[in-house]
Formats: sequence, structure tokens, C-alpha cells
Amino acid sequence: MTTANILKGGLLAGAIMMAMAGSGQAMPASMALAGNASPPIGHYEFCKANPTECVEVGDAGPAILTEDRWKEILKVNYAVNSSIQPMTDEQIYGVEERWAYPRTVGDCEDYALLKRKMLIDDGFSPSDTLITVVLQPNGEGHAVLTVRTDHGDFILDNMRNKVLLWSDTEYTYLKRQSADDPARWSKLQDGRAVAVGSVK
Repeated sequence: MTTANILKGGLLAGAIMMAMAGSGQAMPASMALAGNASPPIGHYEFCKANPTECVEVGDAGPAILTEDRWKEILKVNYAVNSSIQPMTDEQIYGVEERWAYPRTVGDCEDYALLKRKMLIDDGFSPSDTLITVVLQPNGEGHAVLTVRTDHGDFILDNMRNKVLLWSDTEYTYLKRQSADDPARWSKLQDGRAVAVGSVK
């Protein structure tokens, strides 16, 4: 599939998602916060090694999602997914966990770090580009990038080129970076689990 087709299909899907977000759907378009959470050890160490990447910025409020910004989100997600090969930290560094900007290979949080950096370089606020920890349906941990917008929270994932509203993914959301301070993390309340009566 070409970049043009990804963008074209993504724009169409985006228009539908935006309409849903404004239609009073049952699921909120934005995630609910539920207090403070401890940062992943990999992110804590990343901030120690790269303090300028974790400077407190304050919450600028959700990004206004224009068509140009939506195209940029799709482009960054596709560019990183297609240029970085998936590999575990054990395979790359010989350690269980290490967060770093990938050059040619990386694992899920490395993809998220690079997408975040590229979007910030393109003018998105750090308070709207938040690394997020989720559980996959198989119970394994995973990291994605959340982009906060006035049309809801969208997920950039190294496992798919399509950008989805958080509530349209199959993940259980655990915690994400704080919008006020990228070194701090917030616990997430995944309302979908409550709605189906799951016990956490």
C-alpha cells in the first residue's frame, strides 16, 4: 500500500471518527484520568539520560485537529512504522528494558518516542503527545502514542498504520504521561472494562 493510499484511506476514516466524536456516542472520545501513576522504569531512566526531553511544559489543552494536522499524524505514524524494524531490547542491547530513539530497529516504546519527537518538531505541543502503556488482549504490555485533540484521543501504534480513536482499539489502557509534565505519569480509567463488567 502506498503512502498516498494510507493517507487517503486514513483521511476518510478520520472524517468518520470525527463525526462519531461529535455525535454524543456512548464512549467518551477522551480518556479518563484516575490519579498519579509511577513512570515505567525505562522512561524514568530515559528522562535521567535526556533531561531536556522531560521538561515540565504545562497543559496547553487538546490540539485543534485540522485536516493538515490529521495528515501529519497519519504521515508520521506511517513513516516511523515503515522505516523502523521491530526488535526487542534484549536483541538490540542485551537488556530487558531500555527506552531510546530508534535509528533502524526498536521496540514499541522506541516507536512511540520517535513519533512523539517528530510531531513535536512539526508543531504539536508536548502536552498533546503522550506515551501510553496498555495491555494487549493476550495480556502482554505494550506502548503506544496518544495524540490529544479536540476530537478525542487518537492512538499511533507500531502494530498498525491506521490511526484509531482510543476506544476503537482492542487495548486496555493503564497509564500515560501527564499532560502537565512529561516526566510524570497518570493512571487511566478504561471505562469500557467497567461497561462490560470486567473485574480489574
